[in-house]
This record gives sequence, C-alpha cells and structure tokens, in this order.
Amino acid sequence: MKKISLLVFLGLIFSFNLFGEKIIFSAASMSGQTTDENTTTKLIGNAFIQTEKMEITADEIELSGDDYRYIKAKGNVKGKNIESKMDFVCDELDFDRTTDIAILQGNVSLTDVENDVKANAQYIEYNQKTEVAILQIQINLVQKDNVCSGSYAIYKKNEKLLDLMGNAQVKQGSDTFRAQQIYLNLD
Repeated sequence: MKKISLLVFLGLIFSFNLFGEKIIFSAASMSGQTTDENTTTKLIGNAFIQTEKMEITADEIELSGDDYRYIKAKGNVKGKNIESKMDFVCDELDFDRTTDIAILQGNVSLTDVENDVKANAQYIEYNQKTEVAILQIQINLVQKDNVCSGSYAIYKKNEKLLDLMGNAQVKQGSDTFRAQQIYLNLD
C-alpha cells in the first residue's frame, strides 16, 4: 500500500475541477493523506470550501473519497447553498457531493431565503436534489405569522409544505393549534 502525506501551512488556496465542478478550498493549515483506497485532506483554522453549488466555512473541514466526494465540517459551521438559496449554521456537517445530501447536527439553523422560512432543530437532513428537509429534535420553524414546533417535521421547499409530527403545535397570531400531526401549507 502506497502512502503519501502532505502538510501545508499559512492559508494556501487550492482549486480543483472535480465531477466537472470546480472546488476551491483554503485554511490556516492543511494536511493530506493519499492511499490506494482513499484520499483525505484536512483544513484547519478558518477552513473554507466553495463549489458551484455551495460555500462552507468552519473551524475544521475534512475532504475525503474519490474526487473529494465527502465533506465533513466541525465547529462554527456556516454555509449556503447557492442554487436553492438555503443558508445554514450548525455544529457539524456531513455532505455527500454525489447524492447531494447534507446532514446538519447540533444547534442547527436553516434559512430558506427564497420563502422566508427559518427552521431550528438539533438534526436536519437536507436533500438538495429534491429540496426536502427532515427536521428532528427541538424543532422550531417560523414563517410569516406561523410559529411551528414539534418533534419531527418534513419541509418541502418547492411545494411550501410542512408536515409536523409529535406534539405538533402551530401558533398564528393569538391562535394556537395542537395535534399529533399537522399539515401546513406555508403559502
């Protein structure tokens, strides 16, 4: 097994064309490892990644897999999906560039800029291809005069639909609606 290590300091910027998509990344320090099975690059300190679809900043980012398929970010994670106009903040992010599925964990805040929807949860799985977000644990979603909470929710961005479950509650002004499951058309 052939193994190559790379260590780079002082915030260098690299640019690659992968998946026919350009990826740019930078950090205060970088290290990498290449084996026959895998390639890994770690970005530490002011880590930044930009693709045609997304921008991500974090304390630490790890790129791995063929053509940097997997992105893992930790600590002060912030980002935005340029195509779907979704901004996010969280403690940790796992993103698969092939399936376009992002897992956001720990104090997650997801903002649908286009539809003026703000969601908070402890766990959100977002599929960029279908533009569907699954929210879990301590859900709070705000849109116009709707304040929604529950244990589990499915947000369909394109249809502007919210399926809220588990002690579901929707407040609209002075009205409060409670049920085990609530379907809400955000239009």
